[in-house]
Amino acid sequence: MSDIDKLNKMINQSNNIVFFGGAGVSTESGIPDFRSVDGLYRKKYKYNPEEILSHHFFINNTKEFYEFYFDKMIYKDVLPNDCHKKLVELEKVGKLKAIITQNIDNLHSKAGSQNIYQLHGTINDNYCMLCNNYYDLNYMIYHRKNLICSCGGIIKPDVVLYEEPLNDNIVNDAIKAIKNADMLIIGGTSLNVFPAASLIDFFNGKYLVVINKDKTSCDNLADLVINDNIGSIFKQIKIA
Repeated sequence: MSDIDKLNKMINQSNNIVFFGGAGVSTESGIPDFRSVDGLYRKKYKYNPEEILSHHFFINNTKEFYEFYFDKMIYKDVLPNDCHKKLVELEKVGKLKAIITQNIDNLHSKAGSQNIYQLHGTINDNYCMLCNNYYDLNYMIYHRKNLICSCGGIIKPDVVLYEEPLNDNIVNDAIKAIKNADMLIIGGTSLNVFPAASLIDFFNGKYLVVINKDKTSCDNLADLVINDNIGSIFKQIKIA
């Protein structure tokens, strides 16, 4: 039996599937990841990208933060790929109960998925740090040279920067979803980003599947490991 046949069999035998995804889900839509050979972290800037994407840098060097942010983090016109689309199908037939994503690009929402836990936030939502007034992505792009709220506060993207904690409510809901799942599909992530990666430890269901181009730290625990592009694998999923 091929790996695709095994995957399809597991999916069709499951009724509470959770998908846990990372940067590899977005790269096939044209968004570069941070840790691959060609990722943003391998390129040189005036400051180290990890420093730029930290809370203290945002507060102390807001202008430089936004220069990098709009140049390297905003991909407004990218479209969902085969992975995003198949997840929508799985949700519509009632098999997929939740998507837990480390990505901030909002592509799962753009594809049409409903139950999404965005561990690291999203570029689509932005708030004033003083009055909490909301600004969408279109506003941010149009006013990128002057991102100051009418009250005088700095507008900050609702993304989790280094030195910032994850949202407790989102984390708790994600853990609950994983605990209740009978199948957990881990896709497009190296599982090197913590504390997000530690959430998979709460899985006690029947099928654990890893789909990633490279090896991960939980391959030895998985019932099925497929080292391939996640979009091409998801395109072959057949829902009974």
